[in-house]
Amino acid sequence: MNRLRWYMLGAVLVGLTAFMTMQKKKIIFFGDSITAAGAKPGGYIVKIGDLAMKDNVGDQYEFIGAGIGGNKVYDLYLRLEDDVLSKNPDIVIIFVGVNDVWHKRSYGTGTDADKFERFYAALIAKLQAKNITVVLCTPAAIGERTDFSNELDGDLNSYSNIIRGLAKVNNLKLIDLRKDFLEYNKQFNTENKESGILTTDRVHLNEKGNEFVAEKMWKTIKSL
Repeated sequence: MNRLRWYMLGAVLVGLTAFMTMQKKKIIFFGDSITAAGAKPGGYIVKIGDLAMKDNVGDQYEFIGAGIGGNKVYDLYLRLEDDVLSKNPDIVIIFVGVNDVWHKRSYGTGTDADKFERFYAALIAKLQAKNITVVLCTPAAIGERTDFSNELDGDLNSYSNIIRGLAKVNNLKLIDLRKDFLEYNKQFNTENKESGILTTDRVHLNEKGNEFVAEKMWKTIKSL
């Protein structure tokens, strides 16, 4: 009888070990059209999956895109429950801000800086209340010129500083794509083009841009 109990206990332990081994770390990328495209073939989320496979850890992660075109920070807040919290992620990477700046000028529907900060802080608070690891990203670009002649450079830098501040106050990992894009363009955009280096249209990522973002994000994901 004792031997049978030991066999049964061993079987249970083996089963539990197998179950724990199969549990993947679920990562949701939360954002706008850049993230929506990132979940499609050739997109940065797909490429992160490729990098994970290359590092022989692809079976340890589940990468989920939750991007919707035109979204601003308050759109993310409104759909947080349905598109993120209901999926019980381990990690959420927030990549938003371009439309909050861009649409102020193009459509008059952007987000003022004070409201941007309040909604962004509320997003963080709701995620942390569920013990979710939060990673912040600064918006990368609205124009790739390096001589400070992109029309919205000033606002984009200001909103990026808001995100940097929130990362610091909340002790969160930051993927500073704004800084990274500027540094890359200073090195490789020698003709001071407004697009075509990392973007197709000053905002959305081209093939190299998707590779670049994937590498930056994967580096941070691996460090968590």
